[in-house]
Amino acid sequence: MTLLGWPAYPVRMAQEGQYKVIRERNVMVPMRDGTCLATDVFRPDAPGRFPVLVNRGPYGKDDYVAAPDHSVWFFPTHGYVVLSQDCRARFESEGDYYNPLFQEVQDGYDTVEWAARQSWSNGRVGTTGQSYLGATQYTLATNNPLPPHLQAMAPVSASSDFHQSWVYHTGGAMEWGWMVPYAIHKGRNTLQRLGRDDLLAQMDEYVLEPGNFGRPLSDEWFRHLPLKDWIERLKETAPYFREYFEQELDGPYWWQLNLLHNLDGIKIPMFHVSSWYDIFLEGALNAYRAISDRGGSDLARRNQRLLVGPWAHIRPYTRPTSGDTGDIDFGPEAAIELHDHLRRWFDYWLKDDANGIMDEPPVSIFVMGDNKWRYENEWPLARTHYTRYYLHSGGSANTRAGDGSLSTVPPGNEPADSYIYDPNDPAPTLRGNTLMIPHGVQDQRPVEDRPDVLVFTSEPLEKKLELTGPIEVKLFAASTAVDTDFTAKLVDVRPDGYAHNIQDGIVRARYRTSARNPAFITPGKVYGYTIDLWATSHVWQEGHRLRVEVSSSNFPRFDRNPNTGAPLGEDDRLESAQQTVRHSAEYPSHIVLPVIPR
Repeated sequence: MTLLGWPAYPVRMAQEGQYKVIRERNVMVPMRDGTCLATDVFRPDAPGRFPVLVNRGPYGKDDYVAAPDHSVWFFPTHGYVVLSQDCRARFESEGDYYNPLFQEVQDGYDTVEWAARQSWSNGRVGTTGQSYLGATQYTLATNNPLPPHLQAMAPVSASSDFHQSWVYHTGGAMEWGWMVPYAIHKGRNTLQRLGRDDLLAQMDEYVLEPGNFGRPLSDEWFRHLPLKDWIERLKETAPYFREYFEQELDGPYWWQLNLLHNLDGIKIPMFHVSSWYDIFLEGALNAYRAISDRGGSDLARRNQRLLVGPWAHIRPYTRPTSGDTGDIDFGPEAAIELHDHLRRWFDYWLKDDANGIMDEPPVSIFVMGDNKWRYENEWPLARTHYTRYYLHSGGSANTRAGDGSLSTVPPGNEPADSYIYDPNDPAPTLRGNTLMIPHGVQDQRPVEDRPDVLVFTSEPLEKKLELTGPIEVKLFAASTAVDTDFTAKLVDVRPDGYAHNIQDGIVRARYRTSARNPAFITPGKVYGYTIDLWATSHVWQEGHRLRVEVSSSNFPRFDRNPNTGAPLGEDDRLESAQQTVRHSAEYPSHIVLPVIPR
């Protein structure tokens, strides 16, 4: 038997559980302020005390019981008690719903300590869960000190910096295609609790599938101006929306929840899980690296683990397939039994089972293109050769039919490229690391046929090229606006022309040097911009080509920059801007790629 298809590290995989399961519904767990949170207790049908796994979410704990392989059933059969809890002011829990992320810090702490005191508990507590149920773990981890009985965590598909990949994105734009439909989706329960059937009917007009993950019926809902009108529209559905607009700048408000600002208190092992097309990919990568380097104890620094698969965000918790990542199939090795790996993790830390998991390399990544899993000793990989690929053209890189090229040769005396960015006609989002709107892989050629998209393409590769690690674009550009956006996308061009999106990013000009201290630009002046494309692990096959797209919008994923310099969300007018991208000896625009020797 092998782990994830790798032949080098044989392990025991999970067998059929030995226990039947008792479910005790709606145990009301008291918080420090007297509010009680409805909690289902799933425990082995056997005498004795067991380690506990806490699972906290906002979507209704009853939804989980319909899946026979969900963690609430899986772990109790293997000798764990699982607490499945409705977060504050959600479904059957008490409390007021105002700012959901912030409430999870203390509520998570109190739930862990309550669990440790119960008659069925041996006092050893861990946490698990995906998406928001992963976010409740990263917020819990910002407590300093941590709950005394918390011994191990396993957040899956969650942000660790809620400014940089939850409300906003690295580079300063708002995650607009996620924020509005998610607020509508989650707000339905809020309106039900308030008895607002009139507003529920209005919500049904907004979304394709009421009660499920959907998106607005038309672009009108995304395009509506001014954006701040959504504060009024959602004042009962999502009362926190106002604060999200008012707290546009990174700072103390967000640092309370930012795992990376609270590393001193993290003194326990954590298993971070994510995927290359996940909207919250930054969470696992940054948390793993930061705690490994600067965690609050030697135990924490030496015992972080990372697993990154080829999937998008929402998928079955066990046996995730590759069929939910757009126009691609990553092959049979993409499907894993995630619970098997989490069980080995918790067995080691909560049951003292010497199962060998901590003798294995700490990083497990799926290398797309090769479509195989691989162990690594660190992240990013120590053997990475960071290689510059420079943008070139004769001044006409507009569209994929233009003269843009990409190579390792630095530019000489080359003319600049220019395009008009009209926020009334933004470049559309074609999948990617999105949520609530379609995610994953899609042919990018329709976007590359637009004149407001610069396209730079390499010659066909003579041999395979693996890129595994962080990616960033260094762009030298000018604009006629006082504030604008620049976007970049890395693409694998197949021999048949299919333009396979790998990663993308954005930078808002006013945040080019700081997410904390914005500064407008001078029209016509050339500035240097860094566009963070996060990271990937992907192999370009022989005959494929590298491609970089440069534009100024990716809508509706990111909110449109109106080019006016107005405060976020206040402008009801949009202005066009002429953008000029330089690539010369003085201004060598390039992408930095993490090349792995093969």
